[in-house]
Amino acid sequence: MESQLAEPQMPSPQRILILGIGNVLWADEGFGVRCVEQMAGQLSFPPHVRVLDGGTQGLYLLPFLEEADALIVFDAVDYGLPPGTMKIVEGDEVPAFMGAKKMSLHQTGFQDVIATARLMGYCPERLLLIGCQPEELEDYGGGLRAVTAAQIGPAIRVALDRLALWGVSVGEGRADDSLLADPAIRRDAYEAGRPSEDLACRTGDARFFPETA
Repeated sequence: MESQLAEPQMPSPQRILILGIGNVLWADEGFGVRCVEQMAGQLSFPPHVRVLDGGTQGLYLLPFLEEADALIVFDAVDYGLPPGTMKIVEGDEVPAFMGAKKMSLHQTGFQDVIATARLMGYCPERLLLIGCQPEELEDYGGGLRAVTAAQIGPAIRVALDRLALWGVSVGEGRADDSLLADPAIRRDAYEAGRPSEDLACRTGDARFFPETA
């Protein structure tokens, strides 16, 4: 993991948003979402800390940023580093690194979300990006690669260290999961429900393939 930047001495934030972004349908793109899922499933937080699966919601996330003084973001980020490398970025440098890939032309990158929040005058004062270099983004329906999944725990520890620095007491238990995705597409259910390679059609719709003799 590349070294973490030092936090300047500032008062503890009153409202903190922990956000995971990405598309779980595209292999390592789901890294950020899987991080917040694991946090919410294992830890409890005080009322001023919210845990959110931001998925690919883009500008729909603006109201959540408006309500936050500090933002911790988990994401798959193409730093141009070896797969599985985790790198921490803070403050004004965050927008330059956000989002490993846009999955469609209409998807709004998180850079645009931060830029819009700043333009409207309500971007969180503190930004912390916990990013992991993906190994695979082109596998539709695939799960996290092992080298990426192995960084979920270390990424969460980085977030917990920062929360402790901000005076946040975190305990064992479960967080409010009302801002997470439907349980049917959370990691355990998603991975358990995947068909075998023989049954899965990963290149298109098998109904439209020509029959072979």
